[in-house]
Amino acid sequence: MGYAASADVRYLTRAGVEEARILRNRRPIAELVADPTTPDTTRARLRLVLESRDFAARLGLEAKQTYTAFSDIGRDTLLLVLSAAPRDCICAVTWWYPVVGRIPYKGFFDVGMAQRAADALAAEGRDVHLRPAGAFSTLGWFNDPLLSTALYPDSVELAALVFHEIAHNTLWVPSGVPFNESYAQYVGYHAAEAFFLARGDTLLARRAADRWHDETVLGDYYAALVARLDSLYGLGLDSAAVDSGRAAASRWALAQLQGPVGKRFRSYRVGRLTARPINNARLIGVLLYRSELDLFARWHARHGNDVARSVAALSALVEGTRGQDSAFARLRAALGPVADASKSE
Repeated sequence: MGYAASADVRYLTRAGVEEARILRNRRPIAELVADPTTPDTTRARLRLVLESRDFAARLGLEAKQTYTAFSDIGRDTLLLVLSAAPRDCICAVTWWYPVVGRIPYKGFFDVGMAQRAADALAAEGRDVHLRPAGAFSTLGWFNDPLLSTALYPDSVELAALVFHEIAHNTLWVPSGVPFNESYAQYVGYHAAEAFFLARGDTLLARRAADRWHDETVLGDYYAALVARLDSLYGLGLDSAAVDSGRAAASRWALAQLQGPVGKRFRSYRVGRLTARPINNARLIGVLLYRSELDLFARWHARHGNDVARSVAALSALVEGTRGQDSAFARLRAALGPVADASKSE
């Protein structure tokens, strides 16, 4: 009776079944690398994962057993992530879970369940956004395997993913998703740069540095766009005026991407970014990984551009905090005011 009546029970049951299936299908990566029947391209990528894991451990990150195993999930998309927000506010609909706290998204392994949840929120007049995700972290509670959906052909992105997910094992602020994801984004690309430099691969090290640079450019761009929208939404306008203002903000965003913002990119291409209408839920989603990246850049420089020192010091700094506001406030206070008007990149 409870299963039939409760959407939450059905959701948790499906999530549990999928996690069990992922864990059941895993194979040790070292075994796959040694297996002569493993395709050469797959073997090379899996070897890179193991080497990235070892490097993460040398940096003092809590690698635990994350990505020592591989699981082929048998499909192109692991899960869909749902975000939602009012049409006149950059404020996320949130869900609460044990350990991680309150988070501004919900993951679905079932496409139909995800679409029904999105449709229900849209029917309430909210902006909704569904996006695919190829990886997730259980924060070290389980032996997270590398999933087939995350075995990226791009060596920089694959290494950065390993460092990103292991960074979550090392530091997680409850109910502080924007802080956690932005911190892990910082660790991902900086650790990848250090990893490739240690291997003597200056080309891929430079590419990792360029990706981080472009992430900071996007962070500045999205922060400016959100500031414009916050000003619009704060006027208390009717829905027609809000729609008109959103359209104007969309035109401004397009001009920025085709002009000054696009020119600052070193590795990213503007591409489909220019075709996206204003959607508060999507903006919240992209900002989760790009919130105040300049603070992490300054923290990195403060600690000699050394990932190991930076992460250890940051973990000590934010210990006991809860929520992104508290974590970011403690980081800002520790850094002090910026010496000049320019931001570190």
